[in-house]
Amino acid sequence: MPSLKNSSFLLAGAGAVITMTLSGCMTAKLEETRNTSTAIAAGEAVVLLARPHVEGMTAEDKFMDCVGNKLQASTGIPVQPNDAFVDSMFPWLEPSTAPQRPEGVTKLLARDAVAQRVAESGVRYIIWIDGNTRKTDSGGSMSCVVGPGVGGCIGFGWWEKESDYQAVVWDLTTARTAGSVSTDVTGTSALVGVLVPLPFIARVQGAACSRLATQLGAFLRGEDPSAPGGTG
Repeated sequence: MPSLKNSSFLLAGAGAVITMTLSGCMTAKLEETRNTSTAIAAGEAVVLLARPHVEGMTAEDKFMDCVGNKLQASTGIPVQPNDAFVDSMFPWLEPSTAPQRPEGVTKLLARDAVAQRVAESGVRYIIWIDGNTRKTDSGGSMSCVVGPGVGGCIGFGWWEKESDYQAVVWDLTTARTAGSVSTDVTGTSALVGVLVPLPFIARVQGAACSRLATQLGAFLRGEDPSAPGGTG
């Protein structure tokens, strides 16, 4: 059994590690490209869709829901349910047939049936979201002992995750790409073992969701992110 003095020393060391972990656990990068002016009007809605890929990898559903909910709550811009919108446009926005380039949107909107359904939906912008959250690195070690009257863990483990997402905004009234916004959040989580394992989690996906929703809101309202109060 460690003595009280040794335990105090270990806890003090853990405190130093914890402080370092919490002081710089996440970094973020934001980027924006604007091709046309945007100013969404009252009554106009947006819909968020996961950009389809041949290999089947798309943005996670929970991330899409998070961005949509935060965008609508913070701006009041109506965000239509993506499944309902895709169903209403069947079969043109199915993963196997959805356009992946601006020229494809132009051709799609040239179809009278598509143009009519878009007008009925009230959707002004389709926002295609691409990206994912993945673990990029890890290290350290942890050992735990459990026995009669004694138990505990010692060690330090860490892992790094990256949430990298891009949103491309398509204007359905002009059949042009209005631009894109992106966020890249990297964070390091840690598990400190000093008698009791203490987790310190960098919630990179939640941070990426909040930042992308804020950035999209400013983009759709035509705000300059470099201006005071912008998202830059």
